[in-house]
Amino acid sequence: MGLLDGKKALIFGVANDHSIAWGIAEALHVAGATVGFSSVESLIERRVRPLAASIGSTFVEPCDVQSDEQIRGVMAKWQAAHGQVDILVHALAFARREDLDGSFVDTSRDGFALAMDVSAYSLVALVREARPLLHPGSAVLTLSYYGAEKVVAHYNVMGVAKAALEACVRYLAADLGPSGVRVNAISAGPVRTLAAAGIAGFKKLYGSFADVAPLRANITPEDVGRTALWLCSDLSSAVTGEVVYVDGGFNVMGVPLGDA
Repeated sequence: MGLLDGKKALIFGVANDHSIAWGIAEALHVAGATVGFSSVESLIERRVRPLAASIGSTFVEPCDVQSDEQIRGVMAKWQAAHGQVDILVHALAFARREDLDGSFVDTSRDGFALAMDVSAYSLVALVREARPLLHPGSAVLTLSYYGAEKVVAHYNVMGVAKAALEACVRYLAADLGPSGVRVNAISAGPVRTLAAAGIAGFKKLYGSFADVAPLRANITPEDVGRTALWLCSDLSSAVTGEVVYVDGGFNVMGVPLGDA
């Protein structure tokens, strides 16, 4: 029997087969979960639907998470198809390229609001609309990054949005905990994804990461998927409100030592 046999997981944010969300989807599927997907409409037919088909998933719905109405529509379709939500994965973030380049102080007001809405508030919106479908034992999971805690070059407004996202995790965990619903985040090390391609200097950051992280290896979507499986299963039944680092130990380092 699989660790998640009989569980139903709804994942928002798969972009392609290199995305962290897809690594999570594969891990949940292999463990026995029924997995459904929602993503931006422009990615559905070309990227998301073929991936869903590869694991036998038939639930693929477009959604603009800046629209409560569209989120509500996806949840209604999920309820009609699968009933409850055992696992809800939020793998969503966006900021304008011009608000990631240059200095943080030059972030536009509109750009700041957009990054916060898509990258942080959307978690609150998803959980609110999914709440009638969540139940004792359900798990909510989102994705963060070390730039929420420390300044990372060219991460700028996204770092602030991720900090807000991590705060949302704690407040949602307190809200939903009495109902038996857990809310956690994974802070992954740099992974080569579509989103990472929009960050200036990412190649340099990625290239030196394995020389600094204690485990001396880069992070893969599969690494994140395995931790997601733990956080979404009963093995972590007493864990909520946490940010779990999957970064080879990078976050514990102060002054990088490298190899002696």
